[in-house]
Amino acid sequence: MEWNPHINRTVAVMSGKGGVGKSGVSALLAVELARRGLRMGIMDADITGPSIPTMLGIVDIRPEVTDRGIHPVSSRKYGIQVISINLLLDKPEQPVIWRGPLLSKAILEFWNEVLWSGLDILIVDMPPGTGDVPLTVLQSIPLEGVVMVSSPQDLAFLIVKKAVHMVQQLQRPILGLVENLSTVFCPKCGEVIHPFGQPRGQKISTQLQIPFLGEIPIDPILSEYCDSGRIEDYESVAVKNIVDKLITAL
Repeated sequence: MEWNPHINRTVAVMSGKGGVGKSGVSALLAVELARRGLRMGIMDADITGPSIPTMLGIVDIRPEVTDRGIHPVSSRKYGIQVISINLLLDKPEQPVIWRGPLLSKAILEFWNEVLWSGLDILIVDMPPGTGDVPLTVLQSIPLEGVVMVSSPQDLAFLIVKKAVHMVQQLQRPILGLVENLSTVFCPKCGEVIHPFGQPRGQKISTQLQIPFLGEIPIDPILSEYCDSGRIEDYESVAVKNIVDKLITAL
């Protein structure tokens, strides 16, 4: 496990289950931390399903590759440094059909060969599951800790519990749990709706003996901003509160 002198702290964002908005949470955390003056980076470790460049609106920019290494691409507003396999492909819709060893090799190259520049925090956006890539990140990258992401469904929490136990078995600290997609507010009457069941993040966190960082509601505006590459323009009281707790945990 080799430290990178250009990265002060590294935080992985992990879910275990796909479809809970983990990449969105990764981007939101990075943006809010950058808004507070921290120099941020995101390693898009979801090699087969990368989405970070799209959210940050950097799909048409290619990283500069030199003899020294790969220069990350910086986001337009806050200068968040990003590396993603989609930035290196000829076409963004091109699939990455690799077996585990190649996926793990790509992650190590992102860590060792990308020329990160003076980062306060690097966020590693993990793929779903507990397979080769999460194992490589947890075993090979010095992490300050892991942020777990779930949604209120029973199935989501079942799979996230597996990810929590994986992190604990590998003796990596868990900074806390974020419950995403927790509620939605009716734009006409203001009624609070729970489309995926009652929020239970606090209860599950207590059961797992990990901190609870907070809930993020469903927001159609956020979806629009992610699709149009403008997530840096999105602000949320819920995300601000989560970042307050994350900074305390760090």
